[in-house]
Amino acid sequence: MNISSIVVQCLPKHYDDIVKWCKEEGICEFHFGDKEKGKIIVTIEGKDVNEEIEKLRKVQLAPHVIAADMMMTYQEDLDDAIKEIEAADPVPELLTREDVDPDTVVYHGDLKKKF
Repeated sequence: MNISSIVVQCLPKHYDDIVKWCKEEGICEFHFGDKEKGKIIVTIEGKDVNEEIEKLRKVQLAPHVIAADMMMTYQEDLDDAIKEIEAADPVPELLTREDVDPDTVVYHGDLKKKF
């Protein structure tokens, strides 16, 4: 289960409409906000990141929303991911090979998938 907070920005005159939308749609949970500044704090829950992103997009597309940005996130399986990263070799095998010409290496964000 993933839980994330979203800061929603709107014009102050639309604050009550957006709070009402949040409470009625069941996509997010309203927590608090500042009507004078047009800022609203909500949370979303999802079984995975894809579900959270889908809910974030729905909030972003809600009537009168100027912006809705994810601020904080919690993932239950994050501990497992951290353990996997900590157990991985800190220097990819590719970087230690003497038979690899550095000019042939094209970096695309993951040195483990070069060849």
